[in-house]
Amino acid sequence: MRSNSVRVMVLAVGFVALAGVLAACKDQAPPAQQTTAAPPAVFVTRVERRAIAQEADFIGRVEAIDKVEVRARVTGFLYARHFNEGDRVKAGELLFTIEQAPYAAEVSLRQAQLDRAEAELRNASLQVERGRELVRTNNIPQSTLDERIAAEGQARGERDAAKAQLDQARIQYGYTEIRVPFDGRAGRSPLSPGNVVGPETGILVTIVRDDPIRVSFPVTQRELLRVRRAGGAGGEGAQVLVRLPDGTMMDTAGRLEFLDVTANRSTDSVLVQASVPNPQRLLTDGQAVTVVVREGSPREVITVPQSALNIDQQGPFVLVVGADNKVEVKRIRSAPGPAGQVVVTEGLEVGQMVITEGSQRARPGQPVTPRPHEAPPGATPASPARGG
Repeated sequence: MRSNSVRVMVLAVGFVALAGVLAACKDQAPPAQQTTAAPPAVFVTRVERRAIAQEADFIGRVEAIDKVEVRARVTGFLYARHFNEGDRVKAGELLFTIEQAPYAAEVSLRQAQLDRAEAELRNASLQVERGRELVRTNNIPQSTLDERIAAEGQARGERDAAKAQLDQARIQYGYTEIRVPFDGRAGRSPLSPGNVVGPETGILVTIVRDDPIRVSFPVTQRELLRVRRAGGAGGEGAQVLVRLPDGTMMDTAGRLEFLDVTANRSTDSVLVQASVPNPQRLLTDGQAVTVVVREGSPREVITVPQSALNIDQQGPFVLVVGADNKVEVKRIRSAPGPAGQVVVTEGLEVGQMVITEGSQRARPGQPVTPRPHEAPPGATPASPARGG
């Protein structure tokens, strides 16, 4: 029994000593490092006022101001074509020549008939003069003079008819040369020299004037009122631009030149036509384009990038970096703006820093690390606002 008690006491002393060693080791252990996360980085841009002009987009159709479908007016072999398809042509230039020999012969024949008719008329006139002298001397009766006067009238009529036939033959001969009616561009010509052409053949070539060119597009009554108020009674102050199918904008601006006097009952829209300079021939007759009508003079407004706009159940808002780089929520009222931009009509002031990227990492009231947002190369400082 005594040996058991001793053994228990020895074990107890050992446990006490071990506990002391562990406590000493714990006291000597280095303190754990405490790390603090850095504020998240966000991209910001400064709120500024920009000069923009209100504009509206429409789908339009390009139309040549002058367009003619050239056809043959006489029948004959197509002797020559004096242009290449797609060439620029000037008014009065020769396009086609139709065989001329038959029509030249007809002119010669009609000329000979006119010469004979004039000779017969001169002879008839002389007979009338002689008859009047003979009547005065009672050598011929009055009835003979009357017959000569009637013959003179008939000869004059035949002379006039021969002259008209000669004019007609010359007109037909003139039709063997087909010329350009106005400056423009020649289209495709389906017939080659050697084919027989005539009035029933169809179109030989189409000539269009493509500078300037016309663009037609429908405008609703609501949009038309806004354009008129911005640019005058007929929208004379509005600029007309054309956006090409690749998204680029033409450098030259056109002007409104025609508003239809009646509205389309099914769409409640009015047909509008504009004349647009086309020096580079980027627009082609029949082409579909986007028409941009820029209204009035530019006005100063506050804009922010589209990426800065957020929307929840309460409406649109943006996140701004305020004092001590802490995030604040700003409720705003917005309107359509330029491409990639939003016009802010209420809720922001010039100089505030708006978060454009990284808003998902920003929380209201928490600090962030703001970084300036650099505009992409080629970005313009101001653009027209969208409307419609």
